[in-house]
Amino acid sequence: MAFWKRTVREYDLRAKQVLLRADYNVPVADGEIIDDYRIKQSLPTIQYLLEQNCAVVICSHLGRPENPKDASCSLRPVAKRLGELLEREVAFADDCVGEAAMTATRALQPGQVLLLENLRYHPEEEANDEVFANQLANHAQVFVQDGFGVVHRAHASTDAIARQLPSLAGLLLEREVDTITNVMNNPERPFMAVIGGAKITDKIEILNRFIDVADVVAVGGAMANTFLLAEGKAIGKSKAEPDEVPLAKEIIAKARAKAKQQRFVFYLPQDGVVAESLDPKARTRIVDWDAHVIASIENYPNRPPRETGQVGDDELILDIGPFSGAFIAGAMQLANTVVWNGAMGVTETKGMQGPTGPFAHGTETIVDAMLGEFGHKPFAVVGGGDTVGFIEGRGLLDSFNHVSTGGGASMELMSGKALPGVEALQDKE
Repeated sequence: MAFWKRTVREYDLRAKQVLLRADYNVPVADGEIIDDYRIKQSLPTIQYLLEQNCAVVICSHLGRPENPKDASCSLRPVAKRLGELLEREVAFADDCVGEAAMTATRALQPGQVLLLENLRYHPEEEANDEVFANQLANHAQVFVQDGFGVVHRAHASTDAIARQLPSLAGLLLEREVDTITNVMNNPERPFMAVIGGAKITDKIEILNRFIDVADVVAVGGAMANTFLLAEGKAIGKSKAEPDEVPLAKEIIAKARAKAKQQRFVFYLPQDGVVAESLDPKARTRIVDWDAHVIASIENYPNRPPRETGQVGDDELILDIGPFSGAFIAGAMQLANTVVWNGAMGVTETKGMQGPTGPFAHGTETIVDAMLGEFGHKPFAVVGGGDTVGFIEGRGLLDSFNHVSTGGGASMELMSGKALPGVEALQDKE
C-alpha cells in the first residue's frame, strides 16, 4: 500500500515559510541531550525544505512541563544540537505563540531555521484548541507534519493545525507510515513478531493483531510473566499483572485456536534467568519450567538446589533463558520479516557481564539473529523506546532495515488504528 497523503515532494514549496512539526521529545540531563536519534531523523525533511529556499519554523514538545517556568523541559538545548547537525545557526524563540514568537518569525529569511519553545508550556496544545492552532498557523504559509512520534495524538499541533494551513507529510513521516503499513499488510513470509516490555495492557491490541497476521509470535520481557502465571507457572516476586491473567488466558486461547487451523506458533519463554535482586553482582541461575534436571549457572551457597523448574518465592525472572533465546533466534532464521518491539529482559541494569548488563543476554541473542550473525538476515523493523535505546547503546541503529522514532505511534499503526495526525493531512490528488 503506497503512502496516501500528500508529501513535501508534491507541493510547490519554493521560498515558502513553513511550519514544521518535529518530534524532539528527547532525553535531556543538566541541559545536555543524551540521545539525539530523533533530531537526526528530522534532518532529511529540514534539508529538503532548505533546498527549496524555505524559511523553516519548527515546533515540538519536550517532556511534561509542570508550568511554563519548568526549565528542564525547554527546547533550547535542542536548538543548539540541531544547529550543530545542520552546520548552520538555528534561532530560538522563547515561546511558541505571542508577540515575541511572531517577531522572531517575521525576522526569518529564506534558508534560515527557527525553533519555537515547547508547545506543552501551553495547555491548549494537548487540548487540541483551535484558537491556539490558529496562533501557530500565523507563523507560516504551509504546515508540514514530520513528528511521527506524536501523530497518534489529536493535539493542536497534530490535528487542529491541519485545518488552518495546507498540510503535508514530511519525509520521515512518509517513511515511517509506509514501511510499517507495508510490513503489516504485505510482509514477505514467514512473518515473525517478537513482543516484549512490561504490561499486557499496553500491548493487547498489537498482540491480537500479530496473532491475526503473523506466522510466529514470541513473547518476552516482564509481560511474559503474566502469561506464565496464566499457564500455572511460579514466578516468585517477578513483575507481573495478576489482574490481567484472564486476559492472558484469552490471548493464549486465541493463539492456540489459530494454531489448530493453520501453521502458527505462539511462543512463551520456556526458561528464564533468575536472581534475588537486580544487583548486577547478584548470583543468577537458569530455571527451565519443565526441566527434569535442574539447570543452574551457580546455585546459591550453603543452600540445597531449588526444586526443578521452580522459581523461588524470593526470586525475580530478569531475562529469558538460553533455550528461549535459542528458540526465538532459530525461528528468525526461518523468517523473512521480523518486527521487534520490547526487550526480553531488564536491559538497563549495567554490570560486569557486558556493556548492556547481566540480564540482557536474551535480547542480545535475538539482536544478533536479526543482524544475520547466525546465517540468515530477515527484513527487520524495530520499534519501542527501550528497544531503540538498547540498539543505540550498542551502536547498531544503522544495522536494521527500519528503526522507528515513535513508540506509541508505531504500536497503534501496527495495531491497525488510524493516526489522527496523519488522517488530518491532505490526501494525494
